[in-house]
Amino acid sequence: MGLPLTSTKTAPVSYPFGRPEGLDLDEAYEQARKSEGLLWVHMPYGEPGWLVSRYDDARFVLGDRRFSHAAEAENDAPRMRELRTPNGIIGMDAPDHTRLRGLVTKAFTPRRVEAMRPHVRRMTASLLRDMTALGSPVDLVDHYAVPLPVAVICGLLGVPEEDRDLFRGWCEIAMSTSSLTAEDHVRLAGELTGYLADLITARRAAPRDDLVSALVEARDAQGRLSQEELVDLIVFLLFAGHETTASQISNFVLVLLEQPDQLALLRDRPDLLDNAVEELTRFVPLGSQAGFPRYATEDVEVGGTLVRAGDPVLVQMNAANRDALRFRSPGVLDITRDDAGRHLGYGHGPHHCLGASLARLELQEALRTLLDELPGLHLAQPVEWKTEMVVRGPRTMLVGW
Repeated sequence: MGLPLTSTKTAPVSYPFGRPEGLDLDEAYEQARKSEGLLWVHMPYGEPGWLVSRYDDARFVLGDRRFSHAAEAENDAPRMRELRTPNGIIGMDAPDHTRLRGLVTKAFTPRRVEAMRPHVRRMTASLLRDMTALGSPVDLVDHYAVPLPVAVICGLLGVPEEDRDLFRGWCEIAMSTSSLTAEDHVRLAGELTGYLADLITARRAAPRDDLVSALVEARDAQGRLSQEELVDLIVFLLFAGHETTASQISNFVLVLLEQPDQLALLRDRPDLLDNAVEELTRFVPLGSQAGFPRYATEDVEVGGTLVRAGDPVLVQMNAANRDALRFRSPGVLDITRDDAGRHLGYGHGPHHCLGASLARLELQEALRTLLDELPGLHLAQPVEWKTEMVVRGPRTMLVGW
């Protein structure tokens, strides 16, 4: 039979679709899923690329090693901002990606993460006590959604508690989709590198039972990563372990408040909590656009399109999670859905989110505590949304009880 010949690159369609505010998935994705082949799109900067929006196509690209992350550095990759910055471990292929991932994987195994549950549950209870002591209304983002994942990942890494607020500002800049100036990048890089150099020096002199100490040991005694890789890996873990989970805590609460039937069912059936977190992960379109393009290293058929070697491919996992060919009534939130866990919210393949177990735990416990302790939880004012960010979610979300 051979590869299909639907590889014509017409005038590229402007991308991303829709606005970053709110949690609606733009209808253009539905049209893209229904169209023949893949859609040829262009982002504000870089060359055009193929947009993948169907579930089977997304899973195929994410799991196939013929699509390279590392090749992004050699090309004018599709992107939201003019300035190009290194992607660290995300921008690597095997064997480098495998080597660095292996250094931290053991810290995020389901068994080790589950052992953290009592500690995370105590943290959510403490944060809720502090939040409710301020009186209603209060910002759920500042006083609950952000502090929890920051405390968890910083505690795991060994970042002192008094320094944790620094990372929110750094993360806001690093995950912005606006045009980061060279001066901003130099400042951010300098502040982070300087801080982490001091932290690494402190752990080298006096190791502790934390992940930074383990990585320093891997660097110094085992030679398994370079100094630059050591810093980049810590930065990646700090950012990846903070912004996405913080945004999803707020997003999940908002969606449940807007769908009282599902919220009532969850309160009635607390045994559905784990499945509800999976369904909310499937349902909520976290990413404001497809990111981290992969480049085909040879001609590959994807969804009826012949992707030529050297073509960039953008995988939109939010759209894939709303594919009617994979999920029944995909635009409906159903916390009893029996296949919710098949979502691509944490990716798939070699770059599957290594912190997925930890994110699930934090989301489960954050919702559990709110549902148990605040039966009257409600939105007190309209949400103020983040703009020009990689992930979508409330910037402020005032709630009452």
